[in-house]
Amino acid sequence: MVDKIKNFLFDLKIWRSLKVRLFVIIFLIGLIPGIVVRAGIMQSYEDRAVAVRQSDVQNQLKIIANHLITYNYLPNPSSEVINAEIEQLANLYSGRVMIINGNLKVIKDTYGISEGKTIISSEVIKCMKGTGSARYDDNNGYIEITTPIVETVSEQMATETIPAGKELIRGVMLTSVSTDIITATMDALNRKALIITIIIIISLLALAILLANVLIRPFDRITNAIGEVKEGYTTDPISVPDYLETEHIVDAFNSLQSRMKILDDSRQEFVANVSHELKTPMTSVKVLADSLIAQQDAPAELYREFMVDIADEIERENKIINDLLALVKLDKAAAELNITGVNMNELTEIILKRLRPIARKNDVELLLVSTREIIAEVDEVKMSLILTNLIENAIKYNKKHGKVTVTLDADHQYFTIEVSDTGIGIPEDSMTRIYERFYRVDKSHSREIGGTGLGLAITRNAVLLHRGTIKVESKEGEGTTFLVKIPLTYLAV
Repeated sequence: MVDKIKNFLFDLKIWRSLKVRLFVIIFLIGLIPGIVVRAGIMQSYEDRAVAVRQSDVQNQLKIIANHLITYNYLPNPSSEVINAEIEQLANLYSGRVMIINGNLKVIKDTYGISEGKTIISSEVIKCMKGTGSARYDDNNGYIEITTPIVETVSEQMATETIPAGKELIRGVMLTSVSTDIITATMDALNRKALIITIIIIISLLALAILLANVLIRPFDRITNAIGEVKEGYTTDPISVPDYLETEHIVDAFNSLQSRMKILDDSRQEFVANVSHELKTPMTSVKVLADSLIAQQDAPAELYREFMVDIADEIERENKIINDLLALVKLDKAAAELNITGVNMNELTEIILKRLRPIARKNDVELLLVSTREIIAEVDEVKMSLILTNLIENAIKYNKKHGKVTVTLDADHQYFTIEVSDTGIGIPEDSMTRIYERFYRVDKSHSREIGGTGLGLAITRNAVLLHRGTIKVESKEGEGTTFLVKIPLTYLAV
């Protein structure tokens, strides 16, 4: 049942409002202490009033108990003075007084209904043993008091067994005192307290509504500011420094907006670069074809030369398209990774064997350094892309008689691939842009070796899909080192 109520409240949209929750919290914080304090004050007043009334009555009863001994009332309950005192006490406190002798026989009852009867009560018997008591019955509205009637043995009455000064209990006064006046006062106080409580509740409602609106106002300003950005009225960062929480939200949104702007600029630049890169080979093909068409009697050797150039441009176009398709595939969810256990040492040797002809052509030495056998959970195809792109770049951007060193290592969590070359290096101002699509450090040299500017972007995406990292260190004119670090065990998110 409790779970159903919780689910029902959660499903209510109004309860999911922060403003409503703040209103409820503020209202309850004001109301609950007020109710507790009111109940405590009323209970304290009742306890105090009962204690005062009980003390007054007990003082009166002690006086009358002494008179009962003085006037020898217990053996002869005919004293008009004592009877008058007892009746006066009963009338004064709207109660009932019964005088009980040592034989537990009622010798006086102000109600006149129990005289001559024997009363057996635990309170009376305890009182006969010297333990008086007082009990408040709030349900029936009276205080019941038992008072011992004590006689002190005088020297004339003293005997060997009963020395002078000893107190003897001769009887008990059983008194019931009405608390109607206390109840009436409590009712009056409760009515006044109810009026005050209603006023406090109304005040709390107004205060809770006011505070809830004031406290939630910064969040409304955030919503409005985000709405203006969404509608395109402004691109400026928003600022709502009222609370630490709003600062955190605003900072997160501004960071997101800045990131989205970077992505949008990158997307526009990417589209422009793709258009340019795809258009350039097509333009070259068209120029070559138009040249052939314009020359009606061109020799066969010229046709062959132009057709070779056209084939090269088409091959370049094909490389760009293939790399773009590879990027599209890498941009998809990591769930499409085909994770298997791969021997990284064997895979690296295969890649190096495949690239050695290119290295020999460029007069570059390839060297593999492996400290231990490495078995990792990776996508073999994408890992081949990473190795191929890094090693091929190290070969193509190297110097004559240069060297490329591939180092494999691992610990208990990660394995690393370090590709180091002795090539031309990367300028410091280009280090942060080398992973951008179509970005080339040296455009003229890149075109000479046939690069598309997509290799490092593909490599970085493949590394990120494996939850890995890629870092680069380079010194212009001395060489470059790429360090890839990937978990040995793939953990899908």
